[in-house]
Amino acid sequence: MALFGALFLALLAGAHAEFPGCKIRVTSKALELVKQEGLRFLEQELETITIPDLRGKEGHFYYNISEVKVTELQLTSSELDFQPQQELMLQITNASLGLRFRRQLLYWFFYDGGYINASAEGVSIRTGLELSRDPAGRMKVSNVSCQASVSRMHAAFGGTFKKVYDFLSTFITSGMRFLLNQQICPVLYHAGTVLLNSLLDTVPVRSSVDELVGIDYSLMKDPVASTSNLDMDFRGAFFPLTERNWSLPNQAVEPQLQEEERMVYVAFSEFFFDSAMESYFRAGGLQLSLVGDKVPHDLDMLLRATYFGSIVLLSPEVIDSPLKLELRVLAPPRCTIKPSGTTISVTASVTIALVPPDQPEVQLSSMTMDARLSAKMALRGKALRTQLDLRRFRIYSNHSALESLALIPLQAPLKTMLQIGVMPMLNERTWRGVQIPLPEGINFVREVVTNHAGFLTIGADLHFAKGLREEAGKHGEGSEGLVGGNHVAGALRSNAQSLP
Repeated sequence: MALFGALFLALLAGAHAEFPGCKIRVTSKALELVKQEGLRFLEQELETITIPDLRGKEGHFYYNISEVKVTELQLTSSELDFQPQQELMLQITNASLGLRFRRQLLYWFFYDGGYINASAEGVSIRTGLELSRDPAGRMKVSNVSCQASVSRMHAAFGGTFKKVYDFLSTFITSGMRFLLNQQICPVLYHAGTVLLNSLLDTVPVRSSVDELVGIDYSLMKDPVASTSNLDMDFRGAFFPLTERNWSLPNQAVEPQLQEEERMVYVAFSEFFFDSAMESYFRAGGLQLSLVGDKVPHDLDMLLRATYFGSIVLLSPEVIDSPLKLELRVLAPPRCTIKPSGTTISVTASVTIALVPPDQPEVQLSSMTMDARLSAKMALRGKALRTQLDLRRFRIYSNHSALESLALIPLQAPLKTMLQIGVMPMLNERTWRGVQIPLPEGINFVREVVTNHAGFLTIGADLHFAKGLREEAGKHGEGSEGLVGGNHVAGALRSNAQSLP
């Protein structure tokens, strides 16, 4: 009995589980591009390392190694992989770091100084990024794991005291190697938790689309990684700005992502589009009124001829009044996605009236319009754009079948008026598009749209419009050198004295 009750509760919870309206999959095809950008990012971050000065005394020799800077990162082997539970893992083996520092040496009254190049060999770095959902529904780097080591240092000392430097080089390079080992991971932790998170902050979570509606792109759960891809489920729901707490129940099918040929796949269910249209409906955005000169001249003449009998019965001051054509959507439009294409069904009222100056308008007719629009989706940059086309159109009277027959001559001109006068205005808005939840500086290119039963998918490749470090630094705090290992420097300069 207890087992049956638990099973019933599980089924009930599943029945009320909300499906995502938008899904994004990053495939392993994107890893090479992401790795190249990530390595450039890593090299720029490592150049910010600041190593404490090494000062000390050996016999009658006083030395000072200062202004140590990382100049370049040279790679021989690197891999970036998806790993379950860790999400992203970057592994670098047998790399080398170029360094430059200033040397100063004092022996009795003899002084030698200048700059010298060095290298840190056998550099190994293994760092992992763990991604999660924060309380606001935003994706964050929640943890950075790091292991780093430098196996050896090499510096080609020269000058007057070359033999002395050869004697001291083992001591000096050992100290520098120890300090480098202590510095690499703090730099990577700062890059992941500060700079990358500042870049992720540019992904919209709840933002306005225009003056009427907004969109909710909050993550529904933590990102899920497998060995071949990274999946993210977004709510993908629109809402009226005047009713921010309103939400449309999601009764659409859950989008499925199976393809892996492109770098990224984005899936949208019928719910995504239905919530947009219902939000505009609730915000009063699905209505249009054309008065006077806004009504096309040919349509104005046709309407006046059609309702000539009603018009001549009016008073003379009303007969020549401007004509008004008003369209008002009666119920939220609905989207249907099939493998053959995407359609939107709309039911609206059409009211025709005369509007005499300073007098109440005089209604000539009121009818109902059923229309079906085809919708073609495209992804440009970071914007999902829609192109609408009027396919089916029918008008009928709300009062009698006889009046519906009388409206047949208006069918063709009204459809033409919608195609010429109304559809361009709709497409101007829908073609501006809605931003996809993607960080700034990254765009989609070479997209392919595929329709399925109840949802559509868009496969695309990624393009970095700007360098990862440049974009992250613009939004986050500046990457400052991390000074560490003071306890090591203190141990190295026991009995040390400042140079005169």
